[in-house]
Amino acid sequence: MPTETLKASTPTMTVRTKVATVCQVVHSLEVGGTEVLVAQFARHLSDRFRMVVACLDRLGPLGEDLRREGFEVRVIGRNMGIDWRCGRKLSQFLREFDVDLIHAHQYTPFFQGLVSRFFYRRPPVLFTEHGRHHPDVPSCKRAIANRLLIQRRDRVIAVGDAVKQALITNENIGGDRICVVYNGVDLSPYAAGAQVDRAGARRELQLDDDAFVVAQVARLNRLKDHATAIRVARRLKDSHIKVRLLIVGNGEERPTIESLVREHDLGREVRMLGTRNDVPRILSAADAFLLTSISEGIPLTIIEAMAAGLPVVSTRVGGVAEVVTDGVTGLMTNAGDDSSLANHLHRLANSAGLRGRFGDAGRERAFENFSEVTMHAAYRGIYEEMLHD
Repeated sequence: MPTETLKASTPTMTVRTKVATVCQVVHSLEVGGTEVLVAQFARHLSDRFRMVVACLDRLGPLGEDLRREGFEVRVIGRNMGIDWRCGRKLSQFLREFDVDLIHAHQYTPFFQGLVSRFFYRRPPVLFTEHGRHHPDVPSCKRAIANRLLIQRRDRVIAVGDAVKQALITNENIGGDRICVVYNGVDLSPYAAGAQVDRAGARRELQLDDDAFVVAQVARLNRLKDHATAIRVARRLKDSHIKVRLLIVGNGEERPTIESLVREHDLGREVRMLGTRNDVPRILSAADAFLLTSISEGIPLTIIEAMAAGLPVVSTRVGGVAEVVTDGVTGLMTNAGDDSSLANHLHRLANSAGLRGRFGDAGRERAFENFSEVTMHAAYRGIYEEMLHD
């Protein structure tokens, strides 16, 4: 058990106090925005708390990384639907590691964390809502569960104002219980003085100097709506823009996306790069960033793109408008509107000056508002408050 050593009044005496244990509960540690944040919390908050992680469904590559680094990461094994046994199994893990605080990410881990308290010694639960499903409609079941299970000591964090409003309206969670903490990313790869080899990155990716390169970094699932991105690439090609769309990420929709690339004859224009650990390098090769999601919280990838100095073209969903300032750091339109998205990118392709102005403004906004240092400090303070409540 990790301990802190506090010096007593005499040089020969020490008082040893237990370090509080925080269990993060998440669906899995596959590669995605929420999961990246969970891994960051484990690493950056372990200087003050013992951090353990419970994956309800699967481990994932980020979980494997954390295990190699020495963190305790356990797969609980949840059955589909309302699995009451999952709460009991989670409680056994909490008891084994004498957990003092549960930090649940997304609603199902939150619900299971609440249920686990029927079998454990009732630690407080912190719920971070990272985004919303589509369509986002009121849920009577969740509203009733929240009213019955949430206790006074529990807290809720929304990653943006739009997410907070959805929790109030659709989940019947009181607004006075919810605070907003914006997602943050490691901005050091994009800081002034950081080495950026744009020419080398483009050579590595076999991108011609005159190509208009658009990056899209997102998990390949339906909420990211890559089908719209493919239609955008087709429109740009038809308008004689030498476009290259770099799709970074993996997921269950990959076969469908690859089929669409073939169907639209975009084998040269679209590059499927899979999961990458060099996203800053890929962004350095790009001229613009594209997001086509139908639902979002506060996307980490947009923050990274802005920090890299890229103009953003995005759908106006979830908390995106809290990050991107339309007409200042990028251009936005409605979800599924491939015509408008293509027109926005066409405009950027033909104006290096506009790309530069949007990119500079976005970079400044990212560094002012979305640093992981600020985010971790906020969570550290909330942990302390809940543990001493």
